Amino acid sequence: MDVSYAPRDLQEVTPVDADVAIVAVKAYDTDSAIDTLRKAIPYPEKCVFVSPQNGVGNEEKLIAAFGADNVVAAALTVPVDRDRNGQFHATHDGGLAFAPCGASAYNWLWAAFASTGLNIKIVDDWRALKWSKLSLNIVANASCAILNVLPNRLVHYDHVFTLEIRAIREIRAIMNKMSLTPVDLPRYPVRVLQGIATLPSPIARTLLTSRIAGARGRKPPSLLLDLRANKALTEVDVLNGAVATAGRECGVPTPVNNVFARVLSDIAHMPQLWAKYREHPEILEAEVQAEVKRVRALSRT
Repeated sequence: MDVSYAPRDLQEVTPVDADVAIVAVKAYDTDSAIDTLRKAIPYPEKCVFVSPQNGVGNEEKLIAAFGADNVVAAALTVPVDRDRNGQFHATHDGGLAFAPCGASAYNWLWAAFASTGLNIKIVDDWRALKWSKLSLNIVANASCAILNVLPNRLVHYDHVFTLEIRAIREIRAIMNKMSLTPVDLPRYPVRVLQGIATLPSPIARTLLTSRIAGARGRKPPSLLLDLRANKALTEVDVLNGAVATAGRECGVPTPVNNVFARVLSDIAHMPQLWAKYREHPEILEAEVQAEVKRVRALSRT
Protein backbone atom coordinates (compact mmCIF):
# COMPACT_ATOMS: atom_id res chain seq x y z
CA MET A 1 0.00 0.00 0.00
CA ASP A 2 1.42 3.36 -1.04
CA VAL A 3 0.79 6.31 1.25
CA SER A 4 1.23 9.96 0.25
CA TYR A 5 0.98 12.99 2.52
CA ALA A 6 -0.43 16.17 1.03
CA PRO A 7 1.78 19.21 1.61
CA ARG A 8 0.34 22.27 3.33
CA ASP A 9 1.53 24.59 0.56
CA LEU A 10 -1.00 24.38 -2.26
CA GLN A 11 1.73 25.22 -4.77
CA GLU A 12 3.60 22.05 -3.80
CA VAL A 13 0.65 19.71 -4.38
CA THR A 14 1.09 17.17 -7.17
CA PRO A 15 -1.72 14.99 -8.56
CA VAL A 16 -1.95 11.41 -7.30
CA ASP A 17 -4.27 8.60 -8.35
CA ALA A 18 -5.70 7.80 -4.91
CA ASP A 19 -8.30 5.25 -3.85
CA VAL A 20 -8.69 6.67 -0.33
CA ALA A 21 -8.08 10.16 1.03
CA ILE A 22 -8.04 10.48 4.82
CA VAL A 23 -8.87 13.99 5.96
CA ALA A 24 -7.13 14.19 9.31
CA VAL A 25 -6.75 17.94 9.74
CA LYS A 26 -8.33 20.05 12.48
CA ALA A 27 -11.84 21.17 11.61
CA TYR A 28 -10.78 24.77 11.05
CA ASP A 29 -8.47 23.54 8.26
CA THR A 30 -11.11 21.49 6.42
CA ASP A 31 -11.76 24.17 3.80
CA SER A 32 -8.07 24.42 2.88
CA ALA A 33 -7.81 20.61 2.90
CA ILE A 34 -10.62 20.47 0.33
CA ASP A 35 -8.70 22.90 -1.88
CA THR A 36 -5.66 20.62 -1.59
CA LEU A 37 -7.70 17.50 -2.38
CA ARG A 38 -9.27 19.09 -5.44
CA LYS A 39 -5.80 19.77 -6.83
CA ALA A 40 -4.24 16.48 -5.66
CA ILE A 41 -6.90 14.03 -6.85
CA PRO A 42 -7.69 14.32 -10.58
CA TYR A 43 -10.54 11.78 -10.46
CA PRO A 44 -12.39 12.39 -7.16
CA GLU A 45 -15.33 10.28 -8.34
CA LYS A 46 -13.00 7.25 -8.04
CA CYS A 47 -11.83 8.13 -4.53
CA VAL A 48 -13.43 7.79 -1.10
CA PHE A 49 -12.86 10.64 1.34
CA VAL A 50 -12.71 9.47 4.97
CA SER A 51 -13.18 11.97 7.78
CA PRO A 52 -12.12 10.79 11.28
CA GLN A 53 -12.18 14.43 12.38
CA ASN A 54 -13.74 15.52 15.63
CA GLY A 55 -16.78 17.73 15.74
CA VAL A 56 -19.82 18.29 13.58
CA GLY A 57 -19.77 19.89 10.14
CA ASN A 58 -16.74 18.40 8.39
CA GLU A 59 -18.67 15.73 6.50
CA GLU A 60 -21.15 18.30 5.22
CA LYS A 61 -18.30 20.27 3.64
CA LEU A 62 -16.80 17.15 2.07
CA ILE A 63 -20.20 16.08 0.74
CA ALA A 64 -20.70 19.49 -0.85
CA ALA A 65 -17.30 19.19 -2.52
CA PHE A 66 -17.22 15.53 -3.59
CA GLY A 67 -20.73 14.08 -3.24
CA ALA A 68 -22.27 11.98 -0.48
CA ASP A 69 -21.48 8.65 -2.15
CA ASN A 70 -17.76 9.47 -2.01
CA VAL A 71 -17.62 10.44 1.67
CA VAL A 72 -17.32 8.20 4.72
CA ALA A 73 -17.64 9.52 8.27
CA ALA A 74 -15.38 7.97 10.88
CA ALA A 75 -14.73 8.17 14.62
CA LEU A 76 -11.35 7.23 16.04
CA THR A 77 -11.29 6.16 19.70
CA VAL A 78 -7.69 5.01 20.08
CA PRO A 79 -6.08 6.96 22.96
CA VAL A 80 -2.70 8.50 22.23
CA ASP A 81 -0.19 9.07 25.03
CA ARG A 82 3.06 11.03 25.14
CA ASP A 83 6.14 9.51 26.76
CA ARG A 84 8.86 11.31 28.72
CA ASN A 85 10.75 12.04 25.51
CA GLY A 86 7.78 13.79 23.98
CA GLN A 87 7.02 10.96 21.55
CA PHE A 88 3.41 10.02 20.89
CA HIS A 89 2.25 6.40 21.11
CA ALA A 90 -1.15 4.90 20.33
CA THR A 91 -2.53 2.45 22.85
CA HIS A 92 -4.04 -0.92 21.98
CA ASP A 93 -7.49 0.12 23.19
CA GLY A 94 -10.33 1.64 21.21
CA GLY A 95 -10.84 1.36 17.50
CA LEU A 96 -12.38 2.97 14.46
CA ALA A 97 -16.06 3.32 13.57
CA PHE A 98 -17.24 4.08 10.04
CA ALA A 99 -20.50 5.23 8.49
CA PRO A 100 -20.97 5.89 4.75
CA CYS A 101 -22.59 9.25 4.05
CA GLY A 102 -24.23 8.04 0.83
CA ALA A 103 -25.60 4.85 -0.64
CA SER A 104 -22.26 3.30 -1.60
CA ALA A 105 -21.07 0.20 0.24
CA TYR A 106 -17.39 0.11 1.10
CA ASN A 107 -16.81 -3.46 2.25
CA TRP A 108 -13.33 -3.38 0.76
CA LEU A 109 -12.51 -0.31 2.85
CA TRP A 110 -13.72 -1.90 6.09
CA ALA A 111 -11.67 -5.00 5.29
CA ALA A 112 -8.55 -2.95 4.58
CA PHE A 113 -8.70 -1.18 7.94
CA ALA A 114 -9.63 -4.39 9.78
CA SER A 115 -6.51 -6.06 8.36
CA THR A 116 -4.39 -3.64 10.42
CA GLY A 117 -5.66 -5.21 13.65
CA LEU A 118 -7.84 -2.24 14.57
CA ASN A 119 -11.21 -2.88 16.17
CA ILE A 120 -13.65 -1.85 13.42
CA LYS A 121 -17.34 -1.00 13.75
CA ILE A 122 -19.74 -0.11 10.92
CA VAL A 123 -22.62 2.27 11.66
CA ASP A 124 -25.64 2.97 9.46
CA ASP A 125 -26.28 6.60 10.40
CA TRP A 126 -23.27 8.88 9.96
CA ARG A 127 -24.91 11.79 11.78
CA ALA A 128 -25.61 9.58 14.79
CA LEU A 129 -21.97 8.47 14.66
CA LYS A 130 -20.58 12.00 14.69
CA TRP A 131 -22.95 13.25 17.39
CA SER A 132 -22.13 10.21 19.53
CA LYS A 133 -18.43 10.99 19.22
CA LEU A 134 -19.21 14.61 20.04
CA SER A 135 -20.70 13.38 23.33
CA LEU A 136 -17.23 12.11 24.20
CA ASN A 137 -15.26 15.04 22.78
CA ILE A 138 -16.94 17.69 24.93
CA VAL A 139 -16.41 15.90 28.26
CA ALA A 140 -13.76 17.64 30.41
CA ASN A 141 -12.58 19.62 27.41
CA ALA A 142 -13.80 23.22 27.14
CA SER A 143 -14.24 23.60 30.90
CA CYS A 144 -10.71 22.34 31.55
CA ALA A 145 -9.40 24.77 28.95
CA ILE A 146 -11.29 27.75 30.37
CA LEU A 147 -10.21 27.00 33.94
CA ASN A 148 -6.70 25.82 32.95
CA VAL A 149 -6.98 22.61 34.93
CA LEU A 150 -6.56 18.94 34.09
CA PRO A 151 -9.49 16.48 34.12
CA ASN A 152 -8.39 14.80 37.35
CA ARG A 153 -8.79 18.13 39.11
CA LEU A 154 -11.93 19.25 37.29
CA VAL A 155 -13.92 16.33 38.68
CA HIS A 156 -13.46 17.75 42.18
CA TYR A 157 -15.15 21.03 41.24
CA ASP A 158 -18.66 19.76 42.02
CA HIS A 159 -20.59 22.66 40.51
CA VAL A 160 -18.53 22.83 37.32
CA PHE A 161 -18.63 19.05 36.99
CA THR A 162 -22.40 19.33 37.19
CA LEU A 163 -22.16 21.70 34.20
CA GLU A 164 -20.37 18.90 32.33
CA ILE A 165 -23.33 16.63 33.00
CA ARG A 166 -25.75 19.30 31.85
CA ALA A 167 -23.72 19.76 28.64
CA ILE A 168 -24.14 16.04 27.90
CA ARG A 169 -27.86 16.34 28.59
CA GLU A 170 -28.04 19.15 26.03
CA ILE A 171 -26.47 16.91 23.38
CA ARG A 172 -28.87 14.10 24.28
CA ALA A 173 -31.84 16.48 23.93
CA ILE A 174 -30.66 17.65 20.52
CA MET A 175 -30.09 14.09 19.32
CA ASN A 176 -33.61 13.21 20.44
CA LYS A 177 -34.97 16.23 18.59
CA MET A 178 -33.05 15.21 15.45
CA SER A 179 -34.15 11.55 15.82
CA LEU A 180 -30.55 10.40 16.19
CA THR A 181 -29.95 7.24 18.23
CA PRO A 182 -26.71 7.22 20.30
CA VAL A 183 -24.10 4.78 19.03
CA ASP A 184 -21.62 2.92 21.21
CA LEU A 185 -18.08 3.34 19.93
CA PRO A 186 -15.09 1.03 20.37
CA ARG A 187 -14.05 1.22 24.05
CA TYR A 188 -16.64 3.89 24.82
CA PRO A 189 -20.29 3.02 25.71
CA VAL A 190 -21.87 6.31 24.63
CA ARG A 191 -25.36 5.11 25.50
CA VAL A 192 -24.27 4.47 29.09
CA LEU A 193 -22.66 7.92 29.27
CA GLN A 194 -25.81 9.65 28.07
CA GLY A 195 -27.93 7.45 30.33
CA ILE A 196 -25.88 8.34 33.41
CA ALA A 197 -26.25 12.03 32.54
CA THR A 198 -30.03 11.73 32.90
CA LEU A 199 -29.72 10.67 36.56
CA PRO A 200 -29.89 13.23 39.37
CA SER A 201 -26.70 15.29 39.27
CA PRO A 202 -25.13 14.00 42.54
CA ILE A 203 -25.55 10.39 41.38
CA ALA A 204 -24.29 11.20 37.88
CA ARG A 205 -21.23 12.94 39.34
CA THR A 206 -20.45 9.92 41.51
CA LEU A 207 -20.71 7.51 38.59
CA LEU A 208 -18.75 9.64 36.12
CA THR A 209 -15.97 10.96 38.36
CA SER A 210 -13.87 7.80 38.39
CA ARG A 211 -14.54 7.12 34.71
CA ILE A 212 -13.38 10.54 33.56
CA ALA A 213 -10.49 10.80 36.00
CA GLY A 214 -9.34 7.33 34.96
CA ALA A 215 -9.75 7.85 31.23
CA ARG A 216 -8.22 11.32 30.98
CA GLY A 217 -6.51 11.88 34.30
CA ARG A 218 -3.55 14.21 33.81
CA LYS A 219 -3.83 14.27 30.04
CA PRO A 220 -4.53 17.83 28.82
CA PRO A 221 -7.61 17.89 26.57
CA SER A 222 -7.34 19.27 23.04
CA LEU A 223 -8.85 22.70 23.72
CA LEU A 224 -6.54 23.26 26.70
CA LEU A 225 -3.54 22.39 24.52
CA ASP A 226 -4.74 24.94 21.98
CA LEU A 227 -5.02 27.73 24.55
CA ARG A 228 -1.64 26.89 26.07
CA ALA A 229 -0.17 27.09 22.56
CA ASN A 230 -1.75 30.54 22.12
CA LYS A 231 -3.79 29.41 19.13
CA ALA A 232 -6.35 31.96 17.96
CA LEU A 233 -8.22 29.13 16.22
CA THR A 234 -9.63 26.17 18.13
CA GLU A 235 -12.18 23.46 17.40
CA VAL A 236 -14.68 24.78 19.93
CA ASP A 237 -16.95 25.96 17.09
CA VAL A 238 -17.47 22.38 15.89
CA LEU A 239 -17.73 21.00 19.43
CA ASN A 240 -19.65 23.07 21.99
CA GLY A 241 -20.39 25.66 19.32
CA ALA A 242 -22.03 23.03 17.13
CA VAL A 243 -24.27 22.05 20.03
CA ALA A 244 -25.25 25.69 20.55
CA THR A 245 -25.98 26.17 16.84
CA ALA A 246 -28.06 23.00 16.60
CA GLY A 247 -29.93 24.02 19.74
CA ARG A 248 -30.96 27.30 18.19
CA GLU A 249 -32.05 25.53 15.01
CA CYS A 250 -33.99 22.82 16.87
CA GLY A 251 -35.43 25.02 19.59
CA VAL A 252 -33.50 23.22 22.35
CA PRO A 253 -31.95 25.39 25.10
CA THR A 254 -28.19 24.83 25.39
CA PRO A 255 -26.99 27.38 27.97
CA VAL A 256 -23.95 25.38 29.11
CA ASN A 257 -22.59 24.74 25.64
CA ASN A 258 -23.42 28.33 24.65
CA VAL A 259 -21.28 29.70 27.46
CA PHE A 260 -18.45 27.20 27.02
CA ALA A 261 -18.20 28.02 23.30
CA ARG A 262 -18.42 31.78 23.77
CA VAL A 263 -15.98 32.05 26.67
CA LEU A 264 -13.38 29.78 25.14
CA SER A 265 -13.57 31.60 21.81
CA ASP A 266 -13.17 34.93 23.61
CA ILE A 267 -10.10 33.65 25.45
CA ALA A 268 -8.56 32.33 22.23
CA HIS A 269 -8.95 35.75 20.61
CA MET A 270 -8.05 37.74 23.75
CA PRO A 271 -5.52 35.69 25.77
CA GLN A 272 -5.41 38.34 28.51
CA LEU A 273 -8.99 37.36 29.34
CA TRP A 274 -7.81 33.92 30.49
CA ALA A 275 -6.60 35.30 33.81
CA LYS A 276 -10.22 36.02 34.74
CA TYR A 277 -11.17 32.34 34.55
CA ARG A 278 -8.04 30.40 35.47
CA GLU A 279 -8.87 28.26 38.49
CA HIS A 280 -11.97 30.37 39.15
CA PRO A 281 -14.83 27.91 38.67
CA GLU A 282 -17.27 30.25 40.41
CA ILE A 283 -16.93 32.77 37.57
CA LEU A 284 -17.71 30.16 34.93
CA GLU A 285 -20.68 28.96 36.98
CA ALA A 286 -21.98 32.53 37.23
CA GLU A 287 -21.71 32.94 33.46
CA VAL A 288 -23.90 29.87 32.93
CA GLN A 289 -26.43 31.00 35.53
CA ALA A 290 -26.67 34.37 33.77
CA GLU A 291 -27.21 32.61 30.45
CA VAL A 292 -29.98 30.46 31.92
CA LYS A 293 -31.74 33.58 33.21
CA ARG A 294 -31.35 35.27 29.84
CA VAL A 295 -32.86 32.29 28.00
CA ARG A 296 -35.77 32.11 30.44
CA ALA A 297 -36.43 35.82 30.03
CA LEU A 298 -36.49 35.48 26.26
CA SER A 299 -38.90 32.55 26.45
CA ARG A 300 -41.38 34.72 28.37
CA THR A 301 -41.42 37.45 25.74
